[in-house]
Amino acid sequence: MLKERFRNFLPVVVDLETGGFDSKNNAILEIAIQLIDENESKLILGESHRFHIKPFEGLIIDDDALKFLKLDLNHPLRQAVDEEFALKEIFKIINKQRTKLECSRAILVGHNAFFDHSFLLEACNRNNIKKSPFHPFSLIDTVSLGVLATKQTVLARICKELNVSYDNEEAHSAAYDALVTAQVFCKIINDFDLK
Repeated sequence: MLKERFRNFLPVVVDLETGGFDSKNNAILEIAIQLIDENESKLILGESHRFHIKPFEGLIIDDDALKFLKLDLNHPLRQAVDEEFALKEIFKIINKQRTKLECSRAILVGHNAFFDHSFLLEACNRNNIKKSPFHPFSLIDTVSLGVLATKQTVLARICKELNVSYDNEEAHSAAYDALVTAQVFCKIINDFDLK
């Protein structure tokens, strides 16, 4: 069972797009999660969920970050929500899956997982969210898994080595990056378990 594979933790792939690299001062602009399921002892992709987020008041958004992300914060189809709402909804979804699969906690899986985790911690603090489903410090980083499996650290290069489709035009949206990171995670774990 999935819970036994990860010491009673539920792996959840998380990706954030932000207005810079400083978790204390730069705003979260997008969040996406990709749930992981299993089928006949193999990890498979479950549901995905994402929110565009209204920048938290007083936080900084670097122009370079917006250019890199190709993000228009005023686009009429963006339908951004408050950070607190997005986090609480995401956490409800994770807790429902955690309960269903009888896991004690979720563990954040990410590409450069520390980055996403640090932004989530700061967002929980500023929104006075006391209970996160995630383990407070344990993470699974696909950079580390990728370098072990492929000798590469860049997500696009890891994907190439693993024959996972990667589209540079789609990259750097939270939903797409969470999906690709989840595919990499599942492939590396499944291949390792076959050995």
